[in-house]
Amino acid sequence: MTKRRSRGDGGLHWDKTRQRWIASVTVGYTPAGKRIVKKGSGKTQTEAKAKLKEIIRDYEDGLAIAPSDYTVKDAVLYWLTNGLKGRSGRTAETYTWYANKHVIPAIGARKLRDLSVEDVDRWLASKVGILGTRSLRLVHNILDRAVRNAMSRNKVKRNVVELCEVPEGRAGRPSKALTLDQAEAVLKAAEGATPRMRAYIVTSLLTGARTEEMRDLRWDHVVTFDQARQAWRPVTEAGWAHKQFAVYVWRSIRRSGDTKTSKSRRSLRIPTRCVLALQALMEDQAHQHGSEGLSERRVFGTRNGTAMTAENVRRDFRLAIKNAEGIDPGQWTPRELRHSFVSLLSAHDVPIEHISRLVGHTNTVVTETVYRKQIRPVMQEGATVMDKIFPLNTEP
Repeated sequence: MTKRRSRGDGGLHWDKTRQRWIASVTVGYTPAGKRIVKKGSGKTQTEAKAKLKEIIRDYEDGLAIAPSDYTVKDAVLYWLTNGLKGRSGRTAETYTWYANKHVIPAIGARKLRDLSVEDVDRWLASKVGILGTRSLRLVHNILDRAVRNAMSRNKVKRNVVELCEVPEGRAGRPSKALTLDQAEAVLKAAEGATPRMRAYIVTSLLTGARTEEMRDLRWDHVVTFDQARQAWRPVTEAGWAHKQFAVYVWRSIRRSGDTKTSKSRRSLRIPTRCVLALQALMEDQAHQHGSEGLSERRVFGTRNGTAMTAENVRRDFRLAIKNAEGIDPGQWTPRELRHSFVSLLSAHDVPIEHISRLVGHTNTVVTETVYRKQIRPVMQEGATVMDKIFPLNTEP
């Protein structure tokens, strides 16, 4: 008579359909009281028993027991489907594209429980010559979060991805800034562009606003100082017969609608060139669409009132500056108008602290780090004072 296996030792039986020995063991119960059964199989009893012992050992050691065929690809796809709720559609598209292009093809077939630090390190190293550092961090983040999500679902016990450091990636195209002559050429070329792109280029270059902030600027945030009322009022109400004008940079094209940081929320007085360009744009929009609802309309919106995409702006920007003297449109992007703003102010001895506040940076460290090639390091105050303290006697 065959001896019955003890409780907790699992069971072993022959499956005629599969022609394999099947080992199974109960490792717990669901909240509904249903048993959680883990199974292993082998061609022989000995092989099946070995699989059973491995399952029991892992369970007793507190290791998560994922199905033997559960792969990295399964974990990533699950996270893409269930872990991006609340994110914008564009963010989800970006993560999905990088996952399908750089994560799943390279490492997706690896069984999740067998994934090692060496696997991840080799994968990241293979991408060094292909991706920039920012993109490397993004693909690492995708895998890291997918594995963490799998941990929360008891598919794997530890996350080896978080133990790996992200290497430096391929050097990207460095941002650059327009010189004074180039900036004048761009402004001149913008005069022949559409009212929208003329105003966009002039306002971006002369205020240093981010592209995401410009694309969500509304007409009720273009204001003028009303001397009679001693208050700032929208130009849609007060008109243009005033001397001082400003823009409220309080919104951006983000899911929340907020600016990048709290320091990015700022009010900027605008120069005369901006005033004239914006006035011409508002008159053009009123002529085409009427004045009704103008206050809530986007300043640089599309014909149907939606926000311009980054691709729209880049395309129209390059078309607008195609005749700019000494400028290759394909080598410049709208965000470099902001870099040019910083560069031009720095070249005219504006202190870094003032520039930092104007561009909405949290502190001067950010300004100096991001725009280090545009910031002039020449500080004259120390030398000026020391010349006064220790004057050089040039008399014989």
